[in-house]
Amino acid sequence: MKNSQTKKLLKALQNKENNPFAIKEGKFSFGRLKDSVYHSGWTEESFLSDSGNKEVVSRSFNFEKLTLFSLIAALALLTLVSRAFWLQVVKSEDYYLLSEGNRLRQEIIEPKRGIIYDRNFQPLVRNKANFVLSLRPIDLPRDELERDNLIRQIALVLAGEDFNREPEKWQTEKGQEIQLSKDPEYFYKIKDLLAEVKIGSLESYQPLFVADNIDYETALLINLKLADWPGVALSNKIRREYLVSENNTPQVASSTSLAHILGYTGKINDAELKSLGKNYSVLDYVGKTGLEYFWEKELKGIPGKKNIEVDALGRKKKIIDEESAQDGFNLQLALDLELQQKIEEILAKHLEKIGVERASVIITNPQNGEILAIISWPYYNNNQFAQGIDQASYQALLADPNNPLFNRAINGEFPAGSTIKPIFAAGALEEGIITENTSFLSTGGLRIGQWFFPDWRAGGHGMTNVRSAIANSVNTFFYYIGGGYGDFVGLGLDGLVKYSRLFGLGEKSGIDLNGEANGLVPTREWKEKTKNESWYIGDTYHVSIGQGDVLVTPLQVANYTSILANGGTFYKPHLVTEILDSQNNLIQKIEPEIIRDNFISDYNINVVREGMRQTITSGSARSLNSLPVAVAGKTGTAQWSSVKNTHAWFIGFAPYENPELALTILLEEGGEGSSTAVPIAYEILQWYFGERNMNNN
Repeated sequence: MKNSQTKKLLKALQNKENNPFAIKEGKFSFGRLKDSVYHSGWTEESFLSDSGNKEVVSRSFNFEKLTLFSLIAALALLTLVSRAFWLQVVKSEDYYLLSEGNRLRQEIIEPKRGIIYDRNFQPLVRNKANFVLSLRPIDLPRDELERDNLIRQIALVLAGEDFNREPEKWQTEKGQEIQLSKDPEYFYKIKDLLAEVKIGSLESYQPLFVADNIDYETALLINLKLADWPGVALSNKIRREYLVSENNTPQVASSTSLAHILGYTGKINDAELKSLGKNYSVLDYVGKTGLEYFWEKELKGIPGKKNIEVDALGRKKKIIDEESAQDGFNLQLALDLELQQKIEEILAKHLEKIGVERASVIITNPQNGEILAIISWPYYNNNQFAQGIDQASYQALLADPNNPLFNRAINGEFPAGSTIKPIFAAGALEEGIITENTSFLSTGGLRIGQWFFPDWRAGGHGMTNVRSAIANSVNTFFYYIGGGYGDFVGLGLDGLVKYSRLFGLGEKSGIDLNGEANGLVPTREWKEKTKNESWYIGDTYHVSIGQGDVLVTPLQVANYTSILANGGTFYKPHLVTEILDSQNNLIQKIEPEIIRDNFISDYNINVVREGMRQTITSGSARSLNSLPVAVAGKTGTAQWSSVKNTHAWFIGFAPYENPELALTILLEEGGEGSSTAVPIAYEILQWYFGERNMNNN
């Protein structure tokens, strides 16, 4: 029965035109017909005949398309697994930190920066509270108008304005913001800072510096508003104040020569943050110059940390745990503040008198390399930099032709003039080129072909040995022992270079300050490379008297003055003598460090010292012979320009038999050393060995 009904239905369908279920060649399909076969996305439908000649409707699968589906599914699964691996394995730590950052905050506990004292425990610096405002971008309001309103409030407070006085000023009307006056400068600064941070990135979880050196009243107002200011933090960092002593009472310095010694601290930059390591954050302050820079790690201390649980708005709820900070070490210097200030006073008077604006003075203890005083003139106010110097003041310092920011005592390079003669005399004696009795006739200079190399005294000095040549600064004698003349063979360029380097020229000595220069000891190779010229005998003569291309720093001159004073030992110059803990208990004593010794015999260096003593008794610095102690020294006058005045030098040490100090003075464009530098030396030594001793007794 059923079979008969089916046949009737099929016959009816075959007789219908445009029938969607049309039958062709015994096949039908529910859908689009093509070549008598229905094509769907995945199956074909047809009539099949069984062995009993019965036709049934069945489905057959397209396995090629099933393979494509399986491949797509596999790729999708692989993508999901790969992404899961990336998030949970490769980036797990980062995202864990981001997750914890939503719940926990870590606050840095600032250690106290170490104090710097002079040799008599006079404090030269102190710490002062420095309020620093920062933002955590991820915690700021996400709504732009709400965030801008918060930024305006912050900017108005920083500008010293009351943001509550005109509440309608920041209202919105129909979605549009009403702004009745210009936004404060900080508004645009903060907006620019935030524009560089992508919310959701790791950087957005880090503090973003906004302002520092906030006064106490402003900091108090900000602190009261922090509960209503999500993402805003106020930190209590440390700012340095640099001091002088007035009547034994520390006072904030307005401008002092200590600026070049102490240096100053400032906000850390990206390069410093990367190089200094994990104990530093983007909100820290570090030493930029001077002792603050050189001894940064000792002064800094080790920060503590405090883990705090916060709510969804970043507000503090409770402290989870805390690790105390370790305060920085204190430093005691060899520097004598009273001596430093007295030299400033004496120098200022003489510089004004002779119309000179640039000078350097260094006093060392020749027995151990300690720096007792070091002055670079002019100087600047390092408190301006510690507080954050304004652009106009900074530009004024840069535009000053005397460059007060430049530490000329360790970084200035100048011709040595006649102060170099004692070390070449020592070299000639050591090499056996001369003895203490060797004499040359000075008739006013030497002539080589068309070139004449003069003495400073017309007509010369007559017969001269090494002692009188040092005492009277006889150029002819040093032309002989340096470059030779006629049948006499001198040290030559190689010998001059050798003893220049033995006495510390042409290289840094390693003082614990940044910015020390190398100076220059010229050689044949240097001249050929730099000037594309050959070396001539005249070049050797010029080096022999400290002229030509030879350049020295005042510190290098102070170093070889100390070597001559102590009998031949080259000590490394240093300012810091002791490292102390925060309670001033000794942590480390800085022992004297010998760079070089035993390169000149005691006998030969004593001959040179005797010549320097004769400088005072019968030579170019006789005015110093009236001092209460025996002094030895050497004057120098260095030519450096054909149109400007010469540099004036004086080096010396006292007492002569057992020196307590070695003195180096340079007056740039100061004229004759004997007439301008020697009077300054006289007043310093008179006060140190005279008036000061009487006051102390």
